[in-house]
Amino acid sequence: MPFTVITLTNVPNSLRGDLTRWMQEIATGVYVGNFNSRVREYLWKRILDMVGDGSATISYAHRNEIGYSFLTCNTERQKIDFEGIPLVLLPIENSSKEKNLKGEGRHYIEKSQSHIIQHKNDHSTLRLPEKVDDCKELLEQDNLDLVFLDIETTGLNADVDQIIEIGAIKISKGIQYNFHRMIHIGIPVPAIVQKITKITDEMLKNGAELKSCIKEFQEFVKGAMLVGYNISFDLKFLNKALENNYSERFHNKTKDLMYKAKKLNISQSNYKFETTLKFYGIEQNVEHRAFEDAKLLYTLYKKMYKLNNETKFEQRN
Repeated sequence: MPFTVITLTNVPNSLRGDLTRWMQEIATGVYVGNFNSRVREYLWKRILDMVGDGSATISYAHRNEIGYSFLTCNTERQKIDFEGIPLVLLPIENSSKEKNLKGEGRHYIEKSQSHIIQHKNDHSTLRLPEKVDDCKELLEQDNLDLVFLDIETTGLNADVDQIIEIGAIKISKGIQYNFHRMIHIGIPVPAIVQKITKITDEMLKNGAELKSCIKEFQEFVKGAMLVGYNISFDLKFLNKALENNYSERFHNKTKDLMYKAKKLNISQSNYKFETTLKFYGIEQNVEHRAFEDAKLLYTLYKKMYKLNNETKFEQRN
C-alpha cells in the first residue's frame, strides 16, 4: 500500500481527530500512514470538506517518472502537470532579501521576473511570474482559459445554505463568454440576504434548477482556471452542489485575487473586495450580484496584472 503524507495548517480540531484514526501525527500538523488509494481519496475529500480557511497538502507514492504525486488546498503552491510530471506552481516575489544576496547567489535571481521552467530532472518546479507579458505567454502556452466567477447564497454554510445565483465571465482565445443563472430553491430567501443582494423570491420563481445548472456550469468552466475573490467560499458551495447531484467535484486550477492582494498590498486597511477595488482605483460599487461582481473581478484582474483595460473582446452569451 502506498505511503502517504498529509500536512494541515489552521484547520478545525475535528479534522485533526479524523486523521488520527488512519494516520500518525509525527509533528504538529504532519500525518503519515499506509493505506490504499480508496482510503486516500476518502481522506482528501474529507479534508476538502472541512479545511475551512486552513490549508492542506497530500503527497503519496505514484507510478510516474518521479515516483510520487501530490495535491494542495488553499496554499500558495499549486500542482500542475508538465509532460506527465507533477510540478509546483508558485509566484516569484520581489523581496528585500534579494538585495542582500552577494556573490554567486545573485546569479539565481531573475530581476525581470521572467518565468523559469526547471528541467524535470532538476527540482521539477514551475514558477509563475508576476511580469504580465510572461504571465500571458505562459497561459497561452498552456491554452488555459480564464473564468471569473461569483455566486450568491442564502448564507455562509455550504452544508445547509443554498446557491441562488451564479455569474461568470470566460475569456477564451480572445472571445468573452458570459454565464448567468438565477437558481430556483423552493424556499423563501432570508430577509438579510434580500436586503444585501436585492434578490427576491419572485426573481427566483422562474429560475433554473440547481441540478441542471451546476452541470451546465461544469461544462462552461471545463479546462479553465477559476478566478475569484476568496474563491474557497465559492468552491465550497459549487463542489457541494456538484457532489450532491453527480458525485463529482471541480478540479480546475484556481487563482484567488484576495490572496494576491494580501501578498502585494500590505498597506491596505483590510482585504474586503470593496477595499481592494478602491486600492486599484476602481470606484464601482459592489452590488453583491453574481454576474456584476464577476465583471468587477475581471476589471480587478486586469488592474492587478496591468493588462490593457481598453482591450475589447467579442462577446457571446
